[in-house]
Amino acid sequence: MRCEIITIGNELISGRTLDLNAWYAAEKLTAAGLQVTRITSIGDDCDQVSETLENALKMSQFIIVTGGLGSTDDDLTNEIVAKVLNRPLCLDREMFELIRRHASMQGVAMNPFLEKMAWLPDGSKMLSPEGKACGFSLVENEARLYFLPGVPEQMRYLIDRIVIPEIRSHCERLPVTRELTLKVFGLSEPRIAEIFEDLRGRTGKALLGFYPHFPENHITVTLTDRDHHVVALEMERIEKAIRDRIGPYIFACGNGSMAEAVGQVLKRRKWTLSVAESCTGGLVGHLLTAVPGSSSYFLGGIISYSNQAKIDVLRVSPGTLQSAGAVSDETVREMAEGVRQKLKTDLGIAISGIAGPEGGSQEKPVGTVHLGMATVEETFTRKYCFMGSRRQIKRVSAMMALDWLRRYCNGDPFLPGL
Repeated sequence: MRCEIITIGNELISGRTLDLNAWYAAEKLTAAGLQVTRITSIGDDCDQVSETLENALKMSQFIIVTGGLGSTDDDLTNEIVAKVLNRPLCLDREMFELIRRHASMQGVAMNPFLEKMAWLPDGSKMLSPEGKACGFSLVENEARLYFLPGVPEQMRYLIDRIVIPEIRSHCERLPVTRELTLKVFGLSEPRIAEIFEDLRGRTGKALLGFYPHFPENHITVTLTDRDHHVVALEMERIEKAIRDRIGPYIFACGNGSMAEAVGQVLKRRKWTLSVAESCTGGLVGHLLTAVPGSSSYFLGGIISYSNQAKIDVLRVSPGTLQSAGAVSDETVREMAEGVRQKLKTDLGIAISGIAGPEGGSQEKPVGTVHLGMATVEETFTRKYCFMGSRRQIKRVSAMMALDWLRRYCNGDPFLPGL
């Protein structure tokens, strides 16, 4: 079944806003076994919207349109649809009452701009489960059209609760589609390309995809078949083939994050953690505390940005700083041991580096980062040379620190190439 997605808004074609609606709708439609044949982004232009709708009606059975449903002068979707389909605009009493109640709750008097949203093309069906979002649908010949708000949260709510279930109900039998996303850290793009080449011809009808998502890399496997059992077995076989090749580098599946993976293994081990950060400025702590329940294993962090803070708070030796410098194995060793002792944790991890764009030297160029990890028995340190902007260096440094924790807790502290 052919589906088309149309997103409307000057903010999309100007680059001011990332078109997350098209991405989300396409992902959900594909996962439901539907074929997305075209995605079009256009500005708030009557002629372009009209032409795009007319073409979509000739090509697709299901059409999803987002944007242009608000109360401002450039929200013209309702008027354009009425013109293209030659249907008069009619006041939808249910929509009007919903808007009126919402306005009243916000302390806003009903006005012509708000009422404008309740005038829908004749034959429209309002989409508003539990009044949490407003949109409408209609049928033109054999095509079903869904008009959704451009606000991502509202659009996703309607896609999940109304649009996908309704589309599936109008399809006699859809193929089973499963998609697996494996998140990888520590492998270069050329190495992943080699793995893809090795797997070529062994994945049957499955589609392999590779998507850089700095500092991670995502590998996707998409498989479609009429038989649920066939899809499940084949997906299991392909995932095993990938894990056999790069298993230790895979830190999560689906929507999982590195911080969640670290939290899970720390809880399983019943270990506690503290962090000492310099160049990352608290980013590791931020990532860890973004996970609900992290207080059970993450006891705290210290941002020792200056040398004096390293000395006063973490008890780093002034002699170490003078002889080796703040960005060195010797300093992160003492930082990791100092934070572990100060916060009384099982593990302590430390980062010190030069994030740039200034501050580098020939001996220690921008991107030089040292990591240290202290355990009850021993302390590990390592030097890295990262590339990129200040933001990228901070992100990859924090990610590497978390990966150290994950690998150490899993009994695999130092993988080749890291």
